[in-house]
Amino acid sequence: MKNRRKTCRSVWFCLLLTVLLITAVPVSGEESGGPEEEDTEETGSLLREYSEYQERFAAVENRDQLAESGFSVIEKQIFPLETACFGAVTFVPAIDRRYHRLALFLTDEDGAVVYRTDALETNQRNKGKLAQPVKGISAVSFQDLNADGRTDIVIISFCVNQTGAYAGTPYKTGDVLFQGERGFYRDYRISDKINRFGMNKSVESITAFVRDGGSTEFLYTAATKDELLKNGFVIAEEQCYPRRFEKLGRLEVVPGTYRMADFSTFMIYLIDDQGYIVWSLQPMGDYEDLYALKGITCRDIDGDGMKDILVLARYSYTDADGETVTQNDYSVYYQRTGGFYAGTEVKKAVFCEDDDTVAELVERARAYWGWKSEL
Repeated sequence: MKNRRKTCRSVWFCLLLTVLLITAVPVSGEESGGPEEEDTEETGSLLREYSEYQERFAAVENRDQLAESGFSVIEKQIFPLETACFGAVTFVPAIDRRYHRLALFLTDEDGAVVYRTDALETNQRNKGKLAQPVKGISAVSFQDLNADGRTDIVIISFCVNQTGAYAGTPYKTGDVLFQGERGFYRDYRISDKINRFGMNKSVESITAFVRDGGSTEFLYTAATKDELLKNGFVIAEEQCYPRRFEKLGRLEVVPGTYRMADFSTFMIYLIDDQGYIVWSLQPMGDYEDLYALKGITCRDIDGDGMKDILVLARYSYTDADGETVTQNDYSVYYQRTGGFYAGTEVKKAVFCEDDDTVAELVERARAYWGWKSEL
């Protein structure tokens, strides 16, 4: 059994090294000179780092060794689990302290590790890099999702990027591990859709997609208003109206929701006179549910002479203690030549309070860009 585990580790090690090299190392021309030497040095450094990490990961034979091997156990997410392939085990998640990668361990009654994996969607947020932005786990669920009689694992982690436009903003990553005859496996196509189409915010949403066949994919791929309606999109008629935008012409502003697993996904579409979707906006971010749409306005906010879009809504989410919390939030989308783009910097200076109105937020957002108050 031990030799088999070592063979599996070697196979995974080679495969993961190949993926890291493909995604991290650019293809060089025949006459690279200095840059080629730099790439070679970076590749060598990456190989050494990954080898060191993999050795630590593979060396954990018992739960008691996790701390000394550089892993911090997520104590609140440890659960007993009955499996077909290993019997009664304990689910032990941990985060590597150096590279912030999430690792899952299954241990027997003596604490011995009988299964481990770090081949998870959340460890692929920084493509081609060993270090990841994983901070913890927000939810874990054990249930049979593919009707094969075996218990599968649903896991939702939360991450925080250190750089980029959304640096410091937490977001979720969902994943499913299906139980097979000798362990657990992932279907990367399922994990990709869970996260690409916003079904990663709750266990219920993932279950509705994987087990029950529901999906929010059409919200992101539909080409026409009719296609949205045929798939169950409900328009918020009181906030639906036409506007003429300087760069895109006359468009109908169409906000609405699609309900799946008792959660409403909120979207706004800009639709032309022929019924085609010209642009879509996703103001919900990482919130789980739309509680109430409070208003949408189209005005020039950044002073460039073109109408922008501000939307205010009340959303709900589950906090770290499992309690449902509602919160007001707003989004600003600036009109540009190619479409509309989310404003992130203004939200760092203009905060939203529970009693704010759309008009008040517009004035404060315009003041951020130097406009005089009209109130």
